[in-house]
Amino acid sequence: MTLRLYDTSARQIRDFTPLAPGRVSIYLCGATVQAAPHIGHIRSGLNFDIMRRWFTHRGYDVTFVRNVTDIDDKIITKSAEQGRPWWAIGYANERAFDDAYTALGCLPPTYEPRATGHIPEMVEMMRELIERGHAYAADGNVYFDVRSFPGYLSLSNQDLDDLRQPSGEGETGKRDPRDFAMWKAARPGEPSWETPWGPGRPGWHLECSAMAHKYLGRAFDIHGGGVDLVFPHHENEIAQSKAYGDDFAAYWLHNAWVTMSGEKMSKSLGNSVLVSEMVRQWRPIVLRYYLGTPHYRSMIEYSEDALREAEAAFGRIEGFVQRAVELAGSVEPAAEVPEEFAAAMDDDFGVPQALAVVHTTVRQGNAALSESDKDAVAGALADVRAMLGVLGLDPLDAHWAGGDSAGRGEELAEVVDALVGLVLEQRQAARARKDYATADAIRDQLQRSGLVIEDTPSGPRWELGSRDAR
Repeated sequence: MTLRLYDTSARQIRDFTPLAPGRVSIYLCGATVQAAPHIGHIRSGLNFDIMRRWFTHRGYDVTFVRNVTDIDDKIITKSAEQGRPWWAIGYANERAFDDAYTALGCLPPTYEPRATGHIPEMVEMMRELIERGHAYAADGNVYFDVRSFPGYLSLSNQDLDDLRQPSGEGETGKRDPRDFAMWKAARPGEPSWETPWGPGRPGWHLECSAMAHKYLGRAFDIHGGGVDLVFPHHENEIAQSKAYGDDFAAYWLHNAWVTMSGEKMSKSLGNSVLVSEMVRQWRPIVLRYYLGTPHYRSMIEYSEDALREAEAAFGRIEGFVQRAVELAGSVEPAAEVPEEFAAAMDDDFGVPQALAVVHTTVRQGNAALSESDKDAVAGALADVRAMLGVLGLDPLDAHWAGGDSAGRGEELAEVVDALVGLVLEQRQAARARKDYATADAIRDQLQRSGLVIEDTPSGPRWELGSRDAR
């Protein structure tokens, strides 16, 4: 099987050939930490987490870099508005992003560098670009001369003569208004670092070029980010890095937005849904299912109805896993996923098609459960767990059981099971004495608490139901 990817720079699907056999290097533009993350922010990290898991399943050794932009105009503005140090705002929100990634089951990156930790690398890159005639200093700023790089705008397929970029605040001395700032001169009261061209701070784009070079070298396999970063951010990264002499990224992958009423989810529009609030209302594994199972290049239109549908769909998978374990016991994930699942993932990470294979296998497993075919149930469970593992959705994985606190989580689950079991015994006793009104009242109360009661030949069993039942 050949893995194929949609490369934004080629505007078509391409066969994936890694630069180094058996290894994959990925740079993902991470968070600008001016505020806590909403679910639109976190989608990119989640999509690339699934890609990384698939590369790993395919046997690749993956180096995954996701940066943190901890200084920029927005953070400085927030600092002034809130009367707090810029670094305190950045650090608090960086922690909030890390908590959100962890809550939704994203694996930690191989490296997670901060912009402010790489000023020397940025200075070196600017020095070289000035010497090569691609950049110039003016009024304490350092600008990239876009006309010096013939390939500028090839990623977004724009024409330079049609491009109009007004000069930003404090960006004086530009030779061409379309030139972009790699370094911004210090203004009173703002954070700054010393350079040969005067004190200042990084421009947004330079940091990623410098950090990609440091951690992945002159050439790496995949650069990713949201589709809104194609221009200007990724165009400017390409110009800086290639003018510096790097080959830079071989493939460009971009995920689509989460929208509300057709608009990109954003703090400025007031239409964002914070991850910290969402995980109080919805189980994190359901949020992962909701955000991670659409194709990464398709828009997600946010609605509570869509979330409820995702919760119900995942509930069918989770219900099978729970019942299968009851019959077949602990079953390890299969070493390989079904061929149809692999074919879908190899086709530009076709998660919706791969998920259809999961649901088909669940239906087959449920049929085997109805016949108490233990071997068939075990086989279906092994396949389902293997596929869910690639998607980061295996409910039996230690992360969803509490990770390092799994033991405490298991203790709590045992207590809940014992308490619900006691209530079900009272219901059974009521039914035995033909007090059906009491039995029904107990069942209804449990359902209002979010539990679904199923009467089986071996006795009643319970599980968490959909949010509609609560």
